[in-house]
Amino acid sequence: MTDPAASDRILRVDLSAQSVRFEAFPAHWQLLGGRALGARMLLEECDAQCDPLGPGNLLVMAPGVISGTIAPTSGRISFSAKSPLTRGTKEANAGGEPGQHLMKLGIRAIAVTGAAPAGRRLALEVDASGARLVPADELAFARNYALCEALSAKYDARASFIVTGPAGEYGMKGASIACTDKGERLPTRHAARGGLGAVMGTKGLKYVAIDPGKAKTRAPADAKKFNEICKSFSKHYLEKEQIFNYGTSVFVGAANVLFSLPTHNRRHGQSPHAHSLDGQRIVEGFATRGGGMHNCMTGCIVQCSNRVHDANGNYVTSALEFETVALLGSNCGLEHIDQVAKLDRLCDDLGLDTIETGAAIGVWMDAGRLAFGDEAGMHALFDEIARGSELGMLIGNGAAAVGAATGHARVPVVKGQSIAAWEPRTLHATGVCYATSGQGADHTAGLVLDPSIPLDQLARTSQELQQVIAANDSSGCCHFLKTTLDHLRALYGAFYGREVSRAEIADMAWRILEDEWEFNRRAGITREGDKLPAWMAKEPLGPNNAVWDVPDAVIRAVYERMPVRDELFAIKTTA
Repeated sequence: MTDPAASDRILRVDLSAQSVRFEAFPAHWQLLGGRALGARMLLEECDAQCDPLGPGNLLVMAPGVISGTIAPTSGRISFSAKSPLTRGTKEANAGGEPGQHLMKLGIRAIAVTGAAPAGRRLALEVDASGARLVPADELAFARNYALCEALSAKYDARASFIVTGPAGEYGMKGASIACTDKGERLPTRHAARGGLGAVMGTKGLKYVAIDPGKAKTRAPADAKKFNEICKSFSKHYLEKEQIFNYGTSVFVGAANVLFSLPTHNRRHGQSPHAHSLDGQRIVEGFATRGGGMHNCMTGCIVQCSNRVHDANGNYVTSALEFETVALLGSNCGLEHIDQVAKLDRLCDDLGLDTIETGAAIGVWMDAGRLAFGDEAGMHALFDEIARGSELGMLIGNGAAAVGAATGHARVPVVKGQSIAAWEPRTLHATGVCYATSGQGADHTAGLVLDPSIPLDQLARTSQELQQVIAANDSSGCCHFLKTTLDHLRALYGAFYGREVSRAEIADMAWRILEDEWEFNRRAGITREGDKLPAWMAKEPLGPNNAVWDVPDAVIRAVYERMPVRDELFAIKTTA
């Protein structure tokens, strides 16, 4: 049986030497892709003590194991590096077309080291003929929308792009990396968390253009079985209730009920404007404003990405999600989702994490520097960010930086990174994930929306879900597919033409967490940092006066691998 990955490669890019080279992908890394591959490469190749914004940091761009195949909604790409925010390992993944295109070309990862000469910008071109670095000085500090429009005119219509905006070039610690979506190639699919855009930007890598040409879909070793699994999985998914039909912004109401809608820098868990902030207002506007739902990548069956138009029918933004509505909206005292849509567009254009930026502005407001709900004042802050002014750098560097500069104590961060919208005081299992994940307080590393998990089950719930999500982030599959470990091992087995056991997939998932924890240990991040802000233990939230009161023993238990239960393999990533 032919090995479908026999010719797979890693593309090595040295920006200091301005050189590129390909090397064979190691056979013993067969099941590693996306987050798993990035974590392993960082652990083995990157000095954990390096300056995150220096040439010694390693930036890994890795599609998932089954990206580029016919597997449904499987084209996500992971970006990994030492984080400027947490100063530990960080992975952030995105949809769009780049992951599919790289894997169709047999490129399992792009590993970027070094930095362009001071003041210079370089771009990486990848196609069927190879890869090359080209000058991109004329595009310095170009905003993402204008940049992608220019690149679309320059490159073949099949090409996709990975870009960093002005925030990344300034080295702002809240900067994101954007991937272009399917169709118009808009820069709306962001690997946002952890400041990885600053790593790319300070290296002087302005963009990556990937032209797959006529490259074919990746062929599995057991095509019949692989196709059957894909058809069955798609049929099963599409027959069920589609809770993501209108994206995540429609979850505002549910979050409000759970007292998990951060309002006024988390002084409240509910907003009086939840109704007008709810993504259902976007859905209701499709009939009169235009827009609608679309898929961000080839082969997506979820189609969760909304296309948002204003009252005049003009395009504003795409993929306006719950976390953005919560952090830039209710957290900052805004009243309507149209206000948030404009700010989301600015974040996409400048290349900023909407979560980190909304949290930073919330702290700025809570410290008395700007009134909650001051939309014009928020736009003025974005003008400062665009200019790279002292104030703009402060906001762009995130919530922890704003807290340090103002002396304000109510700063919602863990290990330097702002807490995602879902509230740990009311959702304790999610809080345990925030505290223990090697990724920092990132909801995509472990989100449990059940507030009734008993104390004695918090550690197991967190540990098991973190493993499932880590494995899923390595596959290229979207979380919204509700993929399980059994799904993944069946797909992997058919793709490679061999049995992938439950033990093998579980060991791989656990090793991802261990690799991330070990890198952080080498970086000097100790378990003493596994704490949520002290004020969360003192400020009650909701009718039950919920506080963060989870004992340290529960947190420590997550690091000791528990016996693997059969239930682990059926846990869905959207638990």
